[in-house]
Amino acid sequence: MASSITVMVVDDERYSREELTHLLSKYEFIRVVAEADSGESAVIKAIEHQPDCLFLDIEMPKMNGMDVAKSLQNLKKSPLLIFATAYPDFAAEAFRYEAVDYILKPFDENQIDETVKRIQNRLLPATPPLIDQTYAKLAVEGDDQIHYLHPNDIYYFYRDERVTKIVCKEKEYNVKTPLKELEQRLASYSFFRIHKSYVVNLHYVTKLIPWFNGAYQLVLRDRNEQLSVSRNYVKALREKLEL
Repeated sequence: MASSITVMVVDDERYSREELTHLLSKYEFIRVVAEADSGESAVIKAIEHQPDCLFLDIEMPKMNGMDVAKSLQNLKKSPLLIFATAYPDFAAEAFRYEAVDYILKPFDENQIDETVKRIQNRLLPATPPLIDQTYAKLAVEGDDQIHYLHPNDIYYFYRDERVTKIVCKEKEYNVKTPLKELEQRLASYSFFRIHKSYVVNLHYVTKLIPWFNGAYQLVLRDRNEQLSVSRNYVKALREKLEL
């Protein structure tokens, strides 16, 4: 998730654009990446800059704000829309385009603040508190005992019939915990599913070797075996591993 929100301001009146840009400048996480003084220019610049959201005037000559909104719906990444206008009469139509907000001129700072909070809630959801990983252990039950494993000691784990096998540096553990549950419990660590039955610790990955039909073989540090990477997971795995 990005740490900033990119914005484009669209209005045929220069004063209105400058005022809105100034009001948005007090928010550190907002970047105004472009301005447009017409509907035609707005569509072109939206394609060029791909902003996260648009503050969009409605009453503009030739191509008005509603026409712009309709055009932007066809984009692969369509921005959030905030209609900013002097006319309250278009509100019902504006929300047909799933507008985040509808603000009236002259702009009010409190109103802008409420709008920004709505955008922030949509695009920058609160980050969950970080887990202290120094002492955290994974508790797994097997052989009538509870084993406490440090996630960094786990190479990978996989499902073998009704048993989940956890392969660690020192030994292998057979536990009853379902694969999906283990994956969720280790979500804050560097584990990644490479196959419907296998989840690996990316920290130990050293090689990806092309195999056949788009699949790969994965090599882990200090391990002799090679693990199969399903072709359904290859693209996502490469994105995780590569800068």
